[in-house]
Amino acid sequence: MTRLSRRKFILTAGATAAGTLIIHGCSSSTSETATSSSPSPNASPVAASGTGPEVTTAKLGFIALTDAAPLIIAKEKGLFDKYGMTGVEVLKQASWPVTRDNLELGSQGGGIDGAHILTPMPYLMTLGTITKTKQPVPMYILARLNLNGQAISVSNNYQDLKVGTDSKALKEVFTKAKSSGKEMKAAMTFPGGTHDLWLRYWLAAGGIDPNTDISVVPVPPPQMVANMKVGNMEAFCVGEPWNAQLVNQKLGYSALVTGQLWKDHPEKALTLRKDWADQNPKAAKAILMAVMEAQQWCDKAENKEEMCQIISQDKWLKVPATDIIARSKGEIDFGTGEVKKDFPQLMKFWSDNASYPYKSHDLWFLTEEIRWGYIPADTDTKKLVDEVNREDLWREAALELNVPETEIPKSPSRGVETFFDGVTFDPEKPEDYLKSLKIKKV
Repeated sequence: MTRLSRRKFILTAGATAAGTLIIHGCSSSTSETATSSSPSPNASPVAASGTGPEVTTAKLGFIALTDAAPLIIAKEKGLFDKYGMTGVEVLKQASWPVTRDNLELGSQGGGIDGAHILTPMPYLMTLGTITKTKQPVPMYILARLNLNGQAISVSNNYQDLKVGTDSKALKEVFTKAKSSGKEMKAAMTFPGGTHDLWLRYWLAAGGIDPNTDISVVPVPPPQMVANMKVGNMEAFCVGEPWNAQLVNQKLGYSALVTGQLWKDHPEKALTLRKDWADQNPKAAKAILMAVMEAQQWCDKAENKEEMCQIISQDKWLKVPATDIIARSKGEIDFGTGEVKKDFPQLMKFWSDNASYPYKSHDLWFLTEEIRWGYIPADTDTKKLVDEVNREDLWREAALELNVPETEIPKSPSRGVETFFDGVTFDPEKPEDYLKSLKIKKV
């Protein structure tokens, strides 16, 4: 993996302060922006029965992305308090590596207990492949935080190529640059993370080998637009609001939103350290229930404006609300003159089982990790998924929240998945999927 050059890439002070936490400074459990649309503040059945959580405090990290909204809303609307977790802190992290480092430390070591996270990261931490010590840090995934809502954006230099879901128009550009000795870069947010996998899949589907034809480099989400502005990259894959901000500043365009790559694909997850969750099972469930209720709130059309106003604040995303609202409502301005309204693959927090962590989806992620050489080919992926994915806890929380039976999946598998290029993934036969792929590292 090509490493990021300090001289060539813009790095803010916040991102280089590795291992530090940026505390948002929110001292109250509800925001001054809370309105009558707030979830009910009534005490939970757990608290009312006197069987509250073992602890009332926890530190949860988040990155400045729209899909962190469930954690932010759970804090702002007092939902952690509602379920007895009155001392939950939701702490901004400078980058995914900082999130990883703070999870490895744990709150007792000055870090955090859980986080809004790229779905593959808890698996890579459990294996010890990305930890600083290279030792396993076992993690749990308790819920998926969202479906869809990411995009692959391209520099305005390639407007004439009209690059969309098919990336092959860029292959000749990259080949010419390589022959002349120029390094071309495409950015993602973390090696082996979801954005890395979406970008690699898209490039490979167009015949571009992300290992040899272009340098795929990690850049923290809030720094994507600044780096594109000064010409440090040709394309990037990241979550919102950074793609919309790029378009709003007329610095590039969205080749595709990732729901076009894979309809209703899984994205971020709610993770907790395994040791913390095992020691505090009631507290873990309380956090999960608060986040699930926040997901339900965030997914309602009538709450989108307020959600965007809240998360846009400086202590959270620190971006104009106008960079968030349109795409949150399913209005996609691609920056090419094409604007899609009522786009069905908008970011979903609850509908279409967005919150439920399907094991079959995690199996795809791990198969892709093998594809690109991030984990060994002989990894027992099904066993690993059973260790990390706690969909059983999600089901318990759903029952306590009185989630309708129709909104609780009957199986931990969503079945065969089909991608935009016609390739299918059968979770019963992941080896066949891997063998069918032409471009891969393994």
